[in-house]
Amino acid sequence: MEISKDAKIILLKAARLSIESIFGGEKPLKPDFTIFPELNSNAGAFVTLTIEDKLRGCIGYIQGEGNLFDTVCNAAIQAASSDPRFPSLTKKELEKIEIEISVLGNFLKIKSYEEIEIGKHGLLLDEGGRALLLPQVATEHKMNREEFLTSLCHKAGMYGYFWKERLLNIKTFTAVVFSESESKEDL
Repeated sequence: MEISKDAKIILLKAARLSIESIFGGEKPLKPDFTIFPELNSNAGAFVTLTIEDKLRGCIGYIQGEGNLFDTVCNAAIQAASSDPRFPSLTKKELEKIEIEISVLGNFLKIKSYEEIEIGKHGLLLDEGGRALLLPQVATEHKMNREEFLTSLCHKAGMYGYFWKERLLNIKTFTAVVFSESESKEDL
């Protein structure tokens, strides 16, 4: 999926305004979808929050919640308030968070683990348990393919090397990833 620079800025601002609305701020206004049709598309998206490069929340949707704009707004609120790994974001933390958005591409079922390209593919496992790892997880944690698959199995609640026993029901996907730090001058 192609996303223009201006559409990325709109999504980043909307994500921040959505989080601020938890603390009484105004919710973002919908953009003109005729000018930014990509924001009206139905795509999955994840919003990742960090403070000083440490994860503070990450929630998303494998499939869109209506249009991409609404999906990102909903994911931002959920990342700030409903990630079970963290307490809800506080108003004091609001100015410290960095927002990153990952817009998911199409899912393709793999026929071999060799198809997985580190740095390019995210993984979706749907085999008893369900788990998703964004493409940037592998590169940020300097994982090779085997470590990426092991981490995916752990996240799904399986033992790590379950993937070695047989080909699991795994789909790859790409993502358009962008963050506030990359767009500071435009925000």
